[in-house]
Amino acid sequence: MKSKVIKNILFYTGIALIVLFMVIPVYILFRISFAVPSEVLTSHPKFLITKFDFRHWEQVFKSGNLWPPLLKSLIVATFTMIFALIIAAPASYAISRFNKKIKYAVILTLFFTRMFPNVGIALPISVTFLKWHLLDTNTGLIMAHLIEQLPFIAWILVSTFETIPIDLEEAAAIDGAGRIKTLIKVVFPLAAPGLAVAAMFTWLNSWNEFTYALYLSLTTKTLPLQIYYYVLRGGFFQQAAYSTILTIPVLIITFALQRYIRSDYLGGAIKG
Repeated sequence: MKSKVIKNILFYTGIALIVLFMVIPVYILFRISFAVPSEVLTSHPKFLITKFDFRHWEQVFKSGNLWPPLLKSLIVATFTMIFALIIAAPASYAISRFNKKIKYAVILTLFFTRMFPNVGIALPISVTFLKWHLLDTNTGLIMAHLIEQLPFIAWILVSTFETIPIDLEEAAAIDGAGRIKTLIKVVFPLAAPGLAVAAMFTWLNSWNEFTYALYLSLTTKTLPLQIYYYVLRGGFFQQAAYSTILTIPVLIITFALQRYIRSDYLGGAIKG
């Protein structure tokens, strides 16, 4: 009994430390964005917020450099997520139904494409997109992000579709459902947790992506790229305000999709 109590204490202590490790940097970022300079630019800065200073946020909102990058990042991340799911979900389902040798060969090939660093292929892509008149466009940036994200989420979704029994598809076929209807009505609803995870990772990776944005965004930057330029200029407090704004959509997307992530999604799917 004592050993069980000790294990529980250690477990919850570890969870608390992990939460603190993740939350404290975000809090410090938030704290600096609203901080009075005299409370931060000192040898002993205060950890708790004693006074809010909204001047840094006002400077960010009035600068005219927030909304275009924010809108571009939202558009690119959202459409990258949508197109990635539309392309990868049916393809991953088909791969999951191959025999093992072919399936693992395809998966290894997908992983092989991820071995090349983004820096090594961003320049050739930008040259190609220049010829196609896709440079400095949302379409070009979405296509570049899909190159990076499709192999990753295909790996997630293949393992998801593997857990769905073929018996359910056969039962749907006996009931008169065609292949497309079976996918829409049976397979994809059961794969909702995996689809939610894939959607979340795709959106977050596209939202935070930097390398392709650096090569393909010339006039209107993405929000991470905008923050980078503030880092170069030394805008300490404005940088913190921009970074805090950058985290808000991340929290919204995470909380919106987490309700689809559950471990018992196959419970009761098969009778008998």
